[in-house]
Amino acid sequence: MKRWRLGLVTGLLIVAPVLLSNATAQDKPLKKIYWGVSTLSPNLWIPWIAKEAKIFEKNGLDVEPILLRGSGQTSQAMVSGSLFASSVALPAVMLADLNGADLLNVAHGIAAQGSRLMVKPEIRKIEDLKGKKIGISSLGSAGDLLFGYVLRKYGIDTNREVFWLAVGNTAERLQALYSGAVDAADLTFPADLQAERKGFRVLLDAKKEIVYPTASVVTRRKTIKEDRDTVMRFVRSYVEGIAFLKQNKEFSQKVLAKYLRTSDPEYLEGAYTIFKQDFIAAPYPITKGLEAIYDIVAFRRPEIRSHQPEEFVDTSFVAELDKSGFIKRLYEQK
Repeated sequence: MKRWRLGLVTGLLIVAPVLLSNATAQDKPLKKIYWGVSTLSPNLWIPWIAKEAKIFEKNGLDVEPILLRGSGQTSQAMVSGSLFASSVALPAVMLADLNGADLLNVAHGIAAQGSRLMVKPEIRKIEDLKGKKIGISSLGSAGDLLFGYVLRKYGIDTNREVFWLAVGNTAERLQALYSGAVDAADLTFPADLQAERKGFRVLLDAKKEIVYPTASVVTRRKTIKEDRDTVMRFVRSYVEGIAFLKQNKEFSQKVLAKYLRTSDPEYLEGAYTIFKQDFIAAPYPITKGLEAIYDIVAFRRPEIRSHQPEEFVDTSFVAELDKSGFIKRLYEQK
C-alpha cells in the first residue's frame, strides 16, 4: 500500500498530501520533477495514470504531484521555480505573463472546462445570486475567472453584487456548500453530481457558456530553453497517458478511485464516459475561439487585446509527436 506524505513548495503556505510511487530500480536514475495539481478532479486524470501505469518511469521521470489551491497559487509556484510543470488555467497563464512571468502552455488535454456552478435550491435564477457567497478554490483560479466572466455576461457586477470566498479544493468547496458556508460553489465531476443528489441545483454549466481549454500542461520558457528534453519526455508521457485512458477502462477507473478516494461505481462509470470522450488524442495548445478568454483577462488587464494567443503557447512538442507518427501508433496498437 502506498502512503501519503506532504510535498513542500517553497514560499507557499498551503501544501496538501500527495501520493508517492514505489521506487523502481533502473539502469539510469529517474529524473525527479514536481507537477502542480490545482484541484482534485478527473481533469487531472492523465498525470495520475501516467504515474500509476509507470509511463513516466518508462520515459525516465519520477513525477511527484503537489496539490495547491487553484491556478493562481499554482502559477505562483511555477514562477518561483518550485514546480517543473503544472495544470494552470489559460487566463491565469496570460495574467502571469502580463506581470512578467514566462509561462507557456505546451498541451491542452480538453477543449472545454467541465465546471458547473451549484447553488442552494432556493436560488432559481442568476439574479438570485446577488448578495450571495460563491465558493471557489482561490482568487485567480479557473472558477473565479470563468464564472466571473459568465456572471458579468448576465449583468451581475462581480465586484459588488456577489462575494467570492477562497474555500480550497473540490472536496472543501463541496463541504462548504453542504454546511451553508457558501450559497454557491464551482464544482466539477463527480462533486457536482454529489451536490445534485443532496438537492442542490445547477445554475450554470461552463461547457454551455464558454470555450475554456483545460487539462493543460504548463511550464516555463526558461525550462524549455534549459531542459527541452525533459519537457518533451513529460509531454510524451502525457500523450501516452491519454491513449492509455481511452484503451484501459478498468485500470483508469482504479486510478481515479485512488486519487479521489471514492469507490462509487456510478461516479467512476460516469467519469470514464465523459472524459474518454473529452480528452484529445493530439492535445495541441488551443489558440482558436478564445474570445471569451480574452474578455476574462481584459476585465483585469485590458492590454491583453494587443497580444496574440500564439504568444502563450508552444505547439512544437505535440507537433513533433504528431508529425513523427508517434500518436497514430499509440492507437494502432489496439
